[in-house]
Amino acid sequence: MNLKTFEFKHPLAIPALSLLLLLALGFGGYEYYVLNLAAHSYVAQVAELSTNLSAASSTIAQLNDAYTQEKARNDDFQNQISHITGTVGTLDKLSKTDPQLLAKYSKIYFLNENYAPASLSDIPSEETSDAKKHQFLKEAFPYLENMIGDAKRDGIDLLVLSSYRSFYEQAALKTNYKITYGSGANAFSADQGYSEHQLGTAADFTTPALHNTLDGFDKTSAYTWLTRHAYQYGFVLSYPSGNTFYVFEPWHWRYVGVKLATRLHDDKQYFYDLDQREINTYLIDLF
Repeated sequence: MNLKTFEFKHPLAIPALSLLLLLALGFGGYEYYVLNLAAHSYVAQVAELSTNLSAASSTIAQLNDAYTQEKARNDDFQNQISHITGTVGTLDKLSKTDPQLLAKYSKIYFLNENYAPASLSDIPSEETSDAKKHQFLKEAFPYLENMIGDAKRDGIDLLVLSSYRSFYEQAALKTNYKITYGSGANAFSADQGYSEHQLGTAADFTTPALHNTLDGFDKTSAYTWLTRHAYQYGFVLSYPSGNTFYVFEPWHWRYVGVKLATRLHDDKQYFYDLDQREINTYLIDLF
């Protein structure tokens, strides 16, 4: 059909088309209005959600800060409890550890006739040089045993010639020495009450090759082994060459705890080189 020749011949055609156009425009406007309302509603909802989210984030941040602060307080409180518990444990351990065990004797401090170790262990006969009963402080005894056992595995036969001696045993020994050596006995034997042996933590060692004597011990492989390893078991040489108390006693070793013995070994010092107050700080680590 040629549009140029098209004619609306029906008298109602134009009004009908106009009506349809108006209806279409009205429906479109209504849809636009509905969509516009929905859009405004969505925008309002998004704004509300954004505000709520911001408020929630702020609340979470505040709660997180409060939690962090509370956790810090709890951690600090826990640390205080641990410190107090540790301090109480330390004090309890110290209260049960004999302070005499790290005191300097040898003409410095005195042990009276009533002093004796709280508990003693018998040294096995195969580890002693004779059939006499030899004893060592119970708490220190495992360290002595380990040292003798490890020395044996290294081919060294360490034998205990003397260990714990009571006040009266020391008195009798010193009397015999005085009878034999006179005043010269003071150079190598302590008076009763001044002997480390009364503590139960000192031992005199010998070897089978020396036939139960002390002379020449410093020339033995046993002495060399002790100078290299005794500190690992908590033992130190009490009277080295040149000390101001007694003659050089390479056979006489005293248990002072692994920590103190290691410190003395590493610093190339001897027990009597230290001030008593400094020695006392190692009492907690004695066993």
